[in-house]
Amino acid sequence: MSLHNLKPAEGSVKSGKRIARGEGSGKGGTAARGHKGAKSRSGYSRKIGFEGGQMPLQRRVPKFGFTNINRKEYAGVNLDRLQELVDNKKITDTVNLEILVANGIVGKNDLVKILGRGELKAKLNITVHKFTATAKAAIEAAGGEAVTL
Repeated sequence: MSLHNLKPAEGSVKSGKRIARGEGSGKGGTAARGHKGAKSRSGYSRKIGFEGGQMPLQRRVPKFGFTNINRKEYAGVNLDRLQELVDNKKITDTVNLEILVANGIVGKNDLVKILGRGELKAKLNITVHKFTATAKAAIEAAGGEAVTL
């Protein structure tokens, strides 16, 4: 420790001037709020999205369509992904939610739908929430079984 690197302890020195403590402080009078206007008043709080009276962005942007609050979101798993797992010897003959979660394909709370992209050569017994018609046909054509939860 030398004279050139001495400094006060962390938090012991307050930074900045004390506001609204008289003219002599340099921050008296308007207390650094400027003159007049909403921001100079006590109790002022800006509304979220307020743009000084200009039409706010959320009102300028056109809105359309409909969002169903009861919509069910399904995590899609394609047949080529299942075939890839069979080729890598991660799954053998049965596929259910636990196996898909263990392999990191879907989350533990997801609803799962098997989609028909790719081809399936392995005979698999698949138990999930939903199947597309093409996926179900491909699974049964390969000698497997598609069971809906």
